[in-house]
Amino acid sequence: MRCFQKAEQMDQSHRIPASAPPEGRADLPVADWARAEAGQAARLARVAGQLGALDERLHRGPRGWRQRLALTEAAGLGWLCGERVTPDRLALWAALRIATARDADDDGRALARVGWAMRRLGAGPGPEAGLVAFLGRHEPETGPDTGETAGFPQPDAEGPIAERAAQWERTMAQGCELHPITRACMGFRLWFLAGLGVRGERIEAAVAAARICAGESRAAVFAPLATGGGQALRGSGDADARLACWLEGLAAGLRTMMRALDEIEAWEDRARVRMAGLSGRTPARLCTVFSEWPLVSAPMAEALASASRATVQRNLGRMEALGLVQEITGQSRFRMWRAAL
Repeated sequence: MRCFQKAEQMDQSHRIPASAPPEGRADLPVADWARAEAGQAARLARVAGQLGALDERLHRGPRGWRQRLALTEAAGLGWLCGERVTPDRLALWAALRIATARDADDDGRALARVGWAMRRLGAGPGPEAGLVAFLGRHEPETGPDTGETAGFPQPDAEGPIAERAAQWERTMAQGCELHPITRACMGFRLWFLAGLGVRGERIEAAVAAARICAGESRAAVFAPLATGGGQALRGSGDADARLACWLEGLAAGLRTMMRALDEIEAWEDRARVRMAGLSGRTPARLCTVFSEWPLVSAPMAEALASASRATVQRNLGRMEALGLVQEITGQSRFRMWRAAL
C-alpha cells in the first residue's frame, strides 16, 4: 500500500485551501471517520437538529426561499473558491441569462461556474445519483501531480473522468453507515485524492458536499458551507479535526440561514400590511420577486412580475416610499434594489 507524501501547505488566504491527507496514511479508511463521528456524536446531533429545523422551515415556507438561499450560498462559494462573482451579476445571469461585455472571457467562465453551483444547489438529483451526470462535464482541467496517490488515478489528461468518479463513488459507498454530514466531510476530503479537483475545481467539491450533507431532507436541498464564513471548508489534519471544523462551520451557516429567513419572513409580513391599499396584481408579484431574489434590477422585475416597465417603475417608487425596498447603486441607470430587511 502506497503512502502519502508530505502534505501541501495550506493556503493562508481566505480561499478554500487545497486538501491534504495526514502524512503516512494511504487510504484515510472509513474507520477513521467512524471514530471521528463517535467522538463528535453530541455536536453532530445538535448540528443535525439545526439542519432538520431548517428543512422544516423551508418545507413550510414559499419555494422562492430555497432559490434565494441557493443564490446566496453559490455566490459565497464562488468568493471562497476565488470566483469573484457578485450576487447582483449572478442574479441577473440566473434570472435573465444576461452577461455583460466584461463577462466574455475568464470572468464569463467564472460566472458560468457559479451559475452551475446555484442550479445544483437549488434542485435536481445529488451527486450520489451519479457523479458524472451531477457534474455535467466530461473531463476536468488537469494540473501537475501533487504527489497524493492514495490508490486513486492521478489527474491525467488521458484518464477519463468516469474512472475517477467511479473510484470516489466506491470509496463513498464504504461509508454508507456514516451520518450524511460525516459522509459529506469525508467526500470533500477524498475529492482531490480522486483526481477530481485541480486548478480551481474546488467549487464542485463544495457543492457536492453541500448536497450530500442534506441527506434525505424534504426541502433543504443543501447544507450551508459558505454561508456563515466558510469555516467548514478550511479544515485540516486528521478525520477528527476535519469533522470538528466541519461541524462548527456548518452550525454557523445554519444559524445565519435561519436569521436570514426570519428577516425575509418579517419583511413579507410588513409588505403585505403596507401595500394592502395598492391596486393591481403587480405589487403582490413584486413582493414575491423581492422575497426570492436578494438583488433585483428593473429588467428582472419586468420579466419576473410580467409587467411593463412603467408599471414596475411606478410600483418600485411606491415600495421605496413605503420603506420596503432600497436602491443600492445610487445611479440613474442600471439600478438595483433590495428588500429593506
